[in-house]
Amino acid sequence: MEKHYVTFLSPGTFVAEDNVEEIDSWDVNKAVERAKSITQRYNARPYAFYFTTRSRGEDEFEPKQAARSATYYLPHCKVETVEDVRIRNDPKEEILLRNMENNGFNKIVTTTEGWKWTQPFREGDVLLSKNVEEST
Repeated sequence: MEKHYVTFLSPGTFVAEDNVEEIDSWDVNKAVERAKSITQRYNARPYAFYFTTRSRGEDEFEPKQAARSATYYLPHCKVETVEDVRIRNDPKEEILLRNMENNGFNKIVTTTEGWKWTQPFREGDVLLSKNVEEST
């Protein structure tokens, strides 16, 4: 038995809020459309989502995660490198820069609308363009 899910991520107080929904398939376009109608605490809107597939055998009671997609960041996010942050030399970003350097984060992703949220942009993550087919 297999089921597919999409997990939407929204800015939270200390950690991201998540909203998990069962879906028919890993359809990026449908997830982007669904994200537009989700509101979390304090009216926070999703900045990203990822898909999972859970399965269980006939003799298993609890399903296990069988697969997980990349994290897809919605178009109202931007990706920056550690060099971008260094060059900007903003005193307000001193801790961000140190965290990036000390933890080996070469890229970050930050929301550009709504609540500001910054986190590492990892290899395999995808920044969606306004036209999903053009995403990189």
